[in-house]
Amino acid sequence: MKCKICGITSYEDAMMAIKAGADALGFVFYEKSPRYISPSDAKKIISKLPPFVEKVGLFVNVDAQVINSYIQESGCTLAQLHFEATDSVYEQLFVPYIKVIRAKNKEDILKHSDEYRLVDAYCEAYGGAGKRINTEWFEGIDCSKIILAGGLSPNNVSSVKKYGFYGVDVSSGVEISHGKKDPKKVKDFIDNAK
Repeated sequence: MKCKICGITSYEDAMMAIKAGADALGFVFYEKSPRYISPSDAKKIISKLPPFVEKVGLFVNVDAQVINSYIQESGCTLAQLHFEATDSVYEQLFVPYIKVIRAKNKEDILKHSDEYRLVDAYCEAYGGAGKRINTEWFEGIDCSKIILAGGLSPNNVSSVKKYGFYGVDVSSGVEISHGKKDPKKVKDFIDNAK
């Protein structure tokens, strides 16, 4: 499974995650998050990173112009949209993006099933709540285009391998504190996922 380490706020954590085998890093452009980073601060990190690592900007309830400009300014390579955007927002984006499904029930995980998408447990707050989705919902479903998020940790990530997810996404499950990653947890998470 591909591994994304989200909520990166420092160059040291970014490089540590890459050296541990991360395929993607997440930068939270949502000001209410304790892991928020400005596009200019993200750029300072991203400009020094090696190639072939996906740099993902996370967005909540903003318009296409904000997404386009933040992605361009920061140097991110993908936008992750944590909200139900209108078709016009998607049409105005000139950056690659992935939709996030905040699943309340089993039917929700089937939305956008023809696209790669990130599936997270529904909660009132956006992202990083560490709430785990009911994995039984994925029994008998093609999960090859799903990136699973929410409540994952080094201790439980190997238990979801059987579903055949494209990838997994973790933030709070590998942290010492908000926005500060634990090197051992990051390495164990990636080792156990792969």
